[in-house]
Amino acid sequence: MLSEFSTLQGPYLQDILDQPGALEDTLAHLEASAALESLVGKLHGGGFRNVVLTGMGSSFHALHPMNLALIDQGFIPLRVETGELVHYMKPLFDPKTLIIAVSQSGQSAEMVRLLEMNHRRAAVIAVTNTPKSPLANCADATVFTRAGHEFSVSCKTYVTALMALEWLTAILCKRDLRRAHEELKQASPSVQTYLSDWKQHVRSLTKLLNGTRQLFLVGRGRSRAAVETGALIVKESAHFSAEGMSSAAFRHGPFEMLSEEILVLVFAGDEPTRSLNERLVEDIQQQGGRAELVGVDAVLAPCQLPVAPRWVQPILEILPVQMITLALAAQAGREPGRFELATKVTTRE
Repeated sequence: MLSEFSTLQGPYLQDILDQPGALEDTLAHLEASAALESLVGKLHGGGFRNVVLTGMGSSFHALHPMNLALIDQGFIPLRVETGELVHYMKPLFDPKTLIIAVSQSGQSAEMVRLLEMNHRRAAVIAVTNTPKSPLANCADATVFTRAGHEFSVSCKTYVTALMALEWLTAILCKRDLRRAHEELKQASPSVQTYLSDWKQHVRSLTKLLNGTRQLFLVGRGRSRAAVETGALIVKESAHFSAEGMSSAAFRHGPFEMLSEEILVLVFAGDEPTRSLNERLVEDIQQQGGRAELVGVDAVLAPCQLPVAPRWVQPILEILPVQMITLALAAQAGREPGRFELATKVTTRE
């Protein structure tokens, strides 16, 4: 039954398989406008007191690598969901604030409210997949992704947002843009390499997930983007209970839940915490729990990531979770990614 993949065939699967092309197209069209360069100059000249990174859902989680990179460069950004920003942090709508806003549609309810409340007081750099959206129209500078139309659950739009944000991070941190472009160029072929075995990945994960009642995705650092987005898309696409959190937080309580019905995916991530994540896998297994490492050194094939530059890593880390959404849907005999209650664009707070 699974070998036919009949229940998986649909627009969500096609969107996943189209990701290499979307990444390539996005990278090919990234360019720094005069408006963007002006804002970056003002940032480095001390013209902004606050840097706010905001979005909702996967757009918010995609900002995690940028947040860490800006801190590493000496900035003190505030990463906050747009739904919190517009209701509880109104003083940040100020000429001394630079807002970096990410929204695939550019017209979610929270983002529209942000634009109305800000009324062009704070400068806004937008990252969006929709050129004629309210966000694109109102932003001071815009970085566009080229994911094209997406059926439902964020996949193409998520990985292209990660690429655009990494490129924007290179500009904000004044890295060598040519080198950054060459490294990001490896994302598309790396994703293609992984997805070329998608059927075997789904078969392997279906066996692994047999009898699983709860899924935990845990990681540290830039891997937090994948674990938090991953938990979201598992719930959206497969209607399955999943939770994303830091590896450290997992030891503070959820570790007590370990059983044969719990599966923990631990993302290896970067140093200096890779060894801590690997040790977590060992500790879970020693306690009789079930855990798999996600990374270049993973034992299970669907969890093995292609070797690529570290800036490409967050893009690759979401791929095993996408395969899990397909495997869970196959087990349940349902088409993955087809919304029954939610909508692609959230237009109501």
